[in-house]
Amino acid sequence: MSFVLSLLMALVLVSYGPGGSLGCYLSENHMLNAQENLRLLARMNRLSPHSCLQDRKDFGLPQEMVEGGQLQDAQAISVLHEMLQQSFNLFHTERSSAAWDTTLLEQLCTGLHQQLDDLDACLGPVTGEKDSGLGRIGPILTVKKYFQGIHFYLKEKEYSDCAWEIVRVEMMRALSSSTTLQERLKQTGGDLNSP
Repeated sequence: MSFVLSLLMALVLVSYGPGGSLGCYLSENHMLNAQENLRLLARMNRLSPHSCLQDRKDFGLPQEMVEGGQLQDAQAISVLHEMLQQSFNLFHTERSSAAWDTTLLEQLCTGLHQQLDDLDACLGPVTGEKDSGLGRIGPILTVKKYFQGIHFYLKEKEYSDCAWEIVRVEMMRALSSSTTLQERLKQTGGDLNSP
């Protein structure tokens, strides 16, 4: 629990950092939605993670890439969008509806969708650039492969409560890492050609 509180405090501090633009406008609500999504994921906890230790799995989160250290801003925007889209797809299924409180789940999906809408404005200028797809295909495929592993895991575990709990914790980790990427984008001022 102290980890979650520390994480939430860090996110609050990040959201009040110096603003920039991404060559487009990300509303202040974007980071607030990210914080709220993490709070919702924390509230969705139905089981003690300790009771599910036997179901733990390393999904291979490409943390360095998700945090943006290896990416140019154009790639980073695409990776962030893919992370949010895949997270939305994961939680916007009939199987997830059976696993979670539907009110919290709907609020989470709404928050993820709002973040995606914010990023859609950024993807417009990015996808119009020359060679736009070439540099982003590898990182996007890495994110897709990561989420494919999560889907296979859930299927293998027959969508058990413990499997969903492990995935919930993993999604908190993934989405909190993506906030680092968002902050980096804000700090660069959205220069889509920066290294």
